[in-house]
Amino acid sequence: MKHIFQKGKNPVKPTLLLLHGTGGNELDLLPLAGMIDEEASVLSVRGNVLENGMPRFFKRLAEGVFDEEDLVFRTQELNEFLDETAQKYEFDRENIIAIGYSNGANIAASLLFHYQNALRGAILHHPMVPRRIELPDLTGTNVFIAAGTNDPICPPLESEELQALLQDANASVELYWENRGHQLTREEVEEAAQWYKGIVG
Repeated sequence: MKHIFQKGKNPVKPTLLLLHGTGGNELDLLPLAGMIDEEASVLSVRGNVLENGMPRFFKRLAEGVFDEEDLVFRTQELNEFLDETAQKYEFDRENIIAIGYSNGANIAASLLFHYQNALRGAILHHPMVPRRIELPDLTGTNVFIAAGTNDPICPPLESEELQALLQDANASVELYWENRGHQLTREEVEEAAQWYKGIVG
């Protein structure tokens, strides 16, 4: 998978896994990493699927309708990629916090849904429920969800369902609302940064 790795100043800090939205690339979310934790290592990944020339992390059948078979395959692909890059760049595989927006948030949520120890935590900007399946035990996993009350792509009920599913699997979840649509705002990133400081210090 095409990616950028930037070694951080503090090896004890989590590695921040950056996952862009549809049509983005591995450069898009680099400014967010600096706002969340400028001392952390950063692994920013480009999705392997193209939709009308736009990079994504998995296929979809229509707006809001995921290709579940491809989602499962791509989630496994990303999980194995994390195993490989942790060895290659010598970062702690068990200390990864994903930061995803839209399609990137969905693949990050899918990692949580399918693999018990894939992520230490996740910051999910405007995610949807990836699949309706039984989740692994996510005790000790921390998740921040940023959602828009007027989001045309990800309705509020979707955000609330995702929160409930993760909490039922014993994850600790904070759901932050903005009276906005699907766009990624500075305010929600700043809220995520405060949340992150609370769990990482």
